Amino acid sequence: MSYLHRFPVDTLKVDKSFVGRMEEGKDSQKYISIVRTIISLGHNLHLDVIAEGIETEGQMNILEDLSCEYGQGYLFSRPLSVENAEALLAAQNPL
Repeated sequence: MSYLHRFPVDTLKVDKSFVGRMEEGKDSQKYISIVRTIISLGHNLHLDVIAEGIETEGQMNILEDLSCEYGQGYLFSRPLSVENAEALLAAQNPL
């Protein structure tokens, strides 16, 4: 951790292994606490925070409640080719 401030970093990712366990049984609160801590660390270091592996609305809602700015995962879209990604973005944000 002492070296973290030395790297030219502008984004912190929350690993999908944590995101995926936020809704799972008796340990869910433990994983929500871990994710909250990662997001807080990112914010305190003035980094953008991206949660990866979001697959459910419940996960998205928890992350929104924890003030996670960005997310990626199958809930939003499967991996796309460049052409399909451009078409999707153009359809959502017409110029």
